[in-house]
Order: sequence, then C-alpha cells, then structure tokens
Amino acid sequence: MKRNKILLTGANGYIGKRLLEVLINMNFDVVCCVRDTMRFNLNDFERKHIEVVEVDLLNRESLDKLPVDIDGAYYLVHSMSSNHNFDELERICALNFVSYLNQTTVEQVIYLSGIVNSSDLSKHLDSRKNVEDILAKGTYNFTCLRAGIIIGSGSASFEIIRDLVEKLPVMITPKWLRTRCQPIGISDVLQYLSKSLFEPQTYNKHYDIGSTDILTYKEMLLGYAEVRKLKRYIYTVPVMTPRISSYWLYFVTSTSYRLAVSLVDSMKTEVICSPSDINSILSIQPIGYKEALERAFSKISSKRIASSWKDSFTSSGFNFEISETPRVPEFGCFRDKRIKEMKDKKVTMDKLWRIGGETGWYHADFLWELRGFIDKLSGGVGLRRGRTNIHTINTGDAIDFWRVIHSDKNIGHLTLYAEMKLPGEAWLEFKIVNNRLVQTATFRPLGVYGRMYWYAVLPFHSYIFDGMLNKLTSSQILL
Repeated sequence: MKRNKILLTGANGYIGKRLLEVLINMNFDVVCCVRDTMRFNLNDFERKHIEVVEVDLLNRESLDKLPVDIDGAYYLVHSMSSNHNFDELERICALNFVSYLNQTTVEQVIYLSGIVNSSDLSKHLDSRKNVEDILAKGTYNFTCLRAGIIIGSGSASFEIIRDLVEKLPVMITPKWLRTRCQPIGISDVLQYLSKSLFEPQTYNKHYDIGSTDILTYKEMLLGYAEVRKLKRYIYTVPVMTPRISSYWLYFVTSTSYRLAVSLVDSMKTEVICSPSDINSILSIQPIGYKEALERAFSKISSKRIASSWKDSFTSSGFNFEISETPRVPEFGCFRDKRIKEMKDKKVTMDKLWRIGGETGWYHADFLWELRGFIDKLSGGVGLRRGRTNIHTINTGDAIDFWRVIHSDKNIGHLTLYAEMKLPGEAWLEFKIVNNRLVQTATFRPLGVYGRMYWYAVLPFHSYIFDGMLNKLTSSQILL
C-alpha cells in the first residue's frame, strides 16, 4: 500500500521537530524542507521514511528541488524578529511556496498562524494574516490553525514566563500584563496539526485553537508561581513605554532584544479564540494552562526536551547558514592552542559533550558569567540560553553564547562559533588526537579595536583555558 507523502517546511523549528516525529508514527513519508541540511539531525528518526531537501523559500528556483508528487504539506515558516523587514520576507516566502504548490499534486496545505481577532494587529500578527491570505489562494484545500501563546518545554513563551517567575519575587510590570489571551499546550497544537491532515471538514477553513482557560498575562505568571509553589507579587504601572518594556524582558529573560520588541508589540492585543466546532470535528479536549505547565516541567526534569526556540537563530539575532559559517581560519588570527594527554578518553568525551549550560565551563565559571553579563549589557545573548539537551550536541545547537558549527562525537571533534558581541569573530575548538585533547581558541580581529580586545583578555587565558583543559582531561567522573 502506497504511503502518503507529506512536505514539512520548518522541520528544524520548534514545532517542526516535534510534528515530524508524530507524522512518522502516523506512517507517512515525510519530505523535510530546511534551509541548511547541516543543522538537521537524522539520527533520531527512521531514515527510510524521511527525505531532507535544502531549500531557501526566498529563492523560487531552489524550490525546484522539491518533489511534485506530494499529498499534503505543512507551512511552519516564520521570520519573526530575525530581520526588521520580516513581514516582507514572509510575504515573498509565501508567494514562492504557493507558486511551487500549484504545480504539485498536493491535496491539502495546513498553516499554523496566530489568532487575529482584532482590527488593530501588531506587525507580527498582521504579517501572519497576510501569509494566510496568500496561502489560501492556491489550487489546493487550505486549512489554517490560529494559536496564541504556546506552552511547552523549550517554547519561547514558557521560557520567558519561567525566567520572570523564577528570578523575580516582586515584579513592577507594564500595563500589557492585563491583556487577556488563551494559551495552548504544545501537545494539543500537535494534535490539531496532525488530526486536521486529510480531514475534509477542515478544508478551506480557519480555526482558532486554544485551551479552555482565558487568562491575563499576569494571571499566567501567578499560575506558574502557584504550580511551582512560589510566592510572587506583581504590580502593574501605566508608565512603561514599549521600549522600556522590551528592555525589561530582554534583561530579565533569555530572549533576544528583537524578539522582546516583537513580543511586547503583540502582547498589547488580546488573542482569544473565536467559537468553532474544531474540537468536535477532531475529537480533541484541550488541556488547561496549569496542566500544560506540569507537562513542560515533566519533560524538563526528565531531560527530554525535543526542541527549543533557543536553538533557532532568532535567539541570537545572527542569520547565517552553518554551511556558510567560516571554518576556523588559518591566517590573520590570534590563536591560543593548548594540548594535554587524557587520563580517560571516555570520561573526557562525556565531559566535552556536556559542556556549557547547567554543567558550566569546568573552570572559572564566575568569569564566564561576568563575560555573559557584559555581553548582555552590550546587546548580546549572554549565557542565559544554556543548552537544550545535557547529553547530546548537534550541529546548529546553541550553547550559551556559542553556536555549534561542527559536532562529531565518533572522532572527538567539536567546534563552537561565538555569537556574543565582539570586535571580530571567535571560535573554540576541541579535537582528540592520539589520546590527547587539543583545545584551540581562535580570534579574527576586526580592526584596531579587535586587536586591543585580544590583548585585553589575554592575561586571563592561562587561568581560564588551562583550568578548563585540566578538568576536561582529568579522570574525575561527572556526577
């Protein structure tokens, strides 16, 4: 029996990674449409049912690589905060996608959008609605699912709520915390997306999806505190401008400044579901906000976070492909190279692949934290992103203020590229050669300030890098 073929755009994204697993379990063949195949990790999936195609939706000709014999397609592409003119980029991507789809055998296209039940939409929500209108004009059946705040381990909304409540016993907050919204758990989002596929009753319609809870953002913060058994006090004031509100989110949470601006802009608009029969059509009973929180905590405590918004380039403001990232250069650079014999290769490998995040950097963590704080003050990402999974590192992952550009545990080779604010570019590379760990920090300066920066931090290198290398090569086992 022929298996249906599904095209999944945004397969590297927060929703896409989770939906892919659902589609595989539903016995579909899935064509994953990604911008950079080096960031796509096939190890967790059944390879025989997945095809990965590198496509840039901004380039119409690149879509010719995609198959035409597809049965269904998901459009999970968003450019929120990655560029100041993201709305124009989203428009072009949608137009190119429709042009491609009209030449295929696709029966249905499903788009995950945002709830747009207001005439005064933010730039972000207005762009989502524009994309919806473009996709609806294709020669196929179109289904649009509109969601508000998505709650799940690794989601941007959940991480922001967690950062605020865990860190601040008392909050002086902007008035938009009184805005109402209708959150939804990530597990329910996946149910709506998967159950809508090839369901004729959803063809050429749009639906708002959400839990049964309608809450203000303040109530969501206090609900999180209740689940975590934390006493929190929140006071709203009318004098916080959008700019101050954005800075407030940026400094307290792990979000980037651009994302904070987009979120503040969106949070001024109520996002409440319009009545529909989607729950009865798909036989779905959405879980409540607090249950969604508890499920997220369960995933985090068991260290089974399937995907995180922090691994997207949105979290750093950088916008490049891993395949285009400069490899560690040989010329015009300053280099700090240190080599030491390992006591136990297996132990060293385990430590190396757990570096950063909760584990830390093995030595002088206070200096790493100070550097992260300085980076945050200068508009960078700081150390707050951490890492998604404590046991695995894949190409494209974020680790604190680094991006993984090469990860091969079989041969013992890990290369990190700095996403902190620097007067130049920096790499941190680890290689295992003949039972020795080779640790190399490389810096390519940009002008005079870059050279001044290198010499300013040079006195700290022996303390930081020697200490880290000694800990990595010791036989002490991590607990």
